Amino acid sequence: MPSPRCLSYPAPDIAPLAWLRRRGDQRAHSLCGVFHTTAGPEPMDAIANLVTGPLQSWDAVVCPSQAIRRTVERVTEQWLGYLASLGASLRPTAQLPVIPLGVDADAFADSDARRNLQARWRERIGAAPDDPVVLFVGRLSYHAKANPFPLFVALEAAAQGIGGRTHLVLSGWFASDTIEAQFRAAAALCRAVRVTFVDGRTEEGRAGPWAAADVFASLVDNIQETFSLTPLEAMAAGLPVVATDWNGYRETVRHCVDGFLVPTVAPPAGAGLALSLRLRAAIDSYGRYIGSAAQSVAVDIGAAREAFAAVLADAGLRRRMGAAGRARARETFDWRVIVAAYQALWVELAARRHGDAERAPRAPGAAADPLRDDPYTAFAHYPSATLGPETRLARVPDATTDRVASVTPMVDYTGYLLPDAGVLAAALATLERAPATAGALIEAMPCPADTAYRGLAWLIKIGCVRII
Repeated sequence: MPSPRCLSYPAPDIAPLAWLRRRGDQRAHSLCGVFHTTAGPEPMDAIANLVTGPLQSWDAVVCPSQAIRRTVERVTEQWLGYLASLGASLRPTAQLPVIPLGVDADAFADSDARRNLQARWRERIGAAPDDPVVLFVGRLSYHAKANPFPLFVALEAAAQGIGGRTHLVLSGWFASDTIEAQFRAAAALCRAVRVTFVDGRTEEGRAGPWAAADVFASLVDNIQETFSLTPLEAMAAGLPVVATDWNGYRETVRHCVDGFLVPTVAPPAGAGLALSLRLRAAIDSYGRYIGSAAQSVAVDIGAAREAFAAVLADAGLRRRMGAAGRARARETFDWRVIVAAYQALWVELAARRHGDAERAPRAPGAAADPLRDDPYTAFAHYPSATLGPETRLARVPDATTDRVASVTPMVDYTGYLLPDAGVLAAALATLERAPATAGALIEAMPCPADTAYRGLAWLIKIGCVRII
C-alpha cells in the first residue's frame, strides 16, 4: 500500500503544523493529532484553532472517546457563535473521528512468569490465598485524578460486610510530600482493609500489582480525565472493574458485564462560572481549577459499596466479569485493532486530500502565516534603508570576518542562518576587486537568496562592507 503521507502528532493542536505546511503545498500531506484531555487552556485553544487555523478536510484530530468529541463540538459551537457576532462566517473542516486508546493485551496474558509474580506480590502485601485484593493504578492525586475518599469509605463498608480480610493496593506516584501525607492519613478510614502504597514508576511496581490483584477500581471524579488506559489494562489482565460512570469510562466498561459503573453527579451548567473566571484571571492555577471542579463532583458511595460487596464476595462473578473484560480488551482495544483503525483513517484522509476543495488557498504575495510573518516584512518601515538588488556595495579595506568574530562572539551567535564562511569570503574577494551590486553578488553566491541577503547585511553590520 502506498504511503498515505500523514504526519501523526501526539497532541491536539495541529494548527501550528498547518501554518508551517501552508508555506508550501497544503496538499503535500495530512495532519493527524489526538486529544488526551480537554480541560486545560491549551486544549481549549487547540479547539479554537480547529476553526481559525488553515486546517483542511484531509486533516483530523482523533477523539479517544465520544465524551471528548461532545466537549469539542460544544466548545466549537460556542466559539463559532462568538466569531459570528464579529461578522465572521467560518466552519471547522478537520475530521473528528473517535478512535479509542489501545492496550497490549498480550502483555497481560496468563503465563508462568505472571503466576510467579502473582505469588511473590501477594506474599509481599500479606494477602492470603482467599483474600481479595483491589487495585488502583494511576497518579495519586486527589485534586487532579481521583479523590480516594469514596474508594476508602465504600471499600471499607464492603469489606466489613463480607467479614474477611481485604487488601487495597494503590500503585502510582505522589505529586508532593504533602499530598502523600494526606493520602496516608485518609487511609486510616480503612480498618477492615489493609492499604498498601506502591511506587508505580518502577517496572516491578507496575507489573507486580497487576498480577496480584483480583479487582480493579478507579473512582475518577475529575474533568481532566477523558479516557483512561488503566480500565483497559485491567480488562486485559482479566480483572473486573469498578469504575465511575464518568466520561470515557462508560465507553469502555460495560455495566454488569465487565464490572460495575458507579453513578456520579455534578452541579448544573452555570454553577462553575466562578471557577473558570478565576482561571482566566490567573487567580487560580490550572491544578486548583480542576481540583475545585472535582470538589463538587460526587461519587455514589452507596452504589460503590454494593459493587465492591458483589465482587469481593463472589469469586465466580469475578472470574466471569474478568473473562468478559479480557475478551473485550483483545477484540476491541488491542493495539492491533486500534492501529488498523488509524491506518484506515490515514487512507481516508489521503483520498480527501486528492479530491476535496482546498480551504483558504494562499493568495499570490500574501503571507503564508500572517501572525508569524517574515520580520523584515512586518518591520520593513523600521530601518533607514533596505538592501535591494541595485544597492551598490564596496569592501572596507583591511576588514576581515575572522578578526571581528574573534574579538566578540556577540556578532556571530546565529551563524547557521548565514552563508558559510567560504561563501562570505568569496563575496568579499569579489568586492575587493571592485564594487558590485547586491544583486550581482547574490546571483554568484551558491545559497538561497534570502540567506545571501542576510549574509550581505551581516557583512555590513561587522564593518567589512559598506554601502556606496
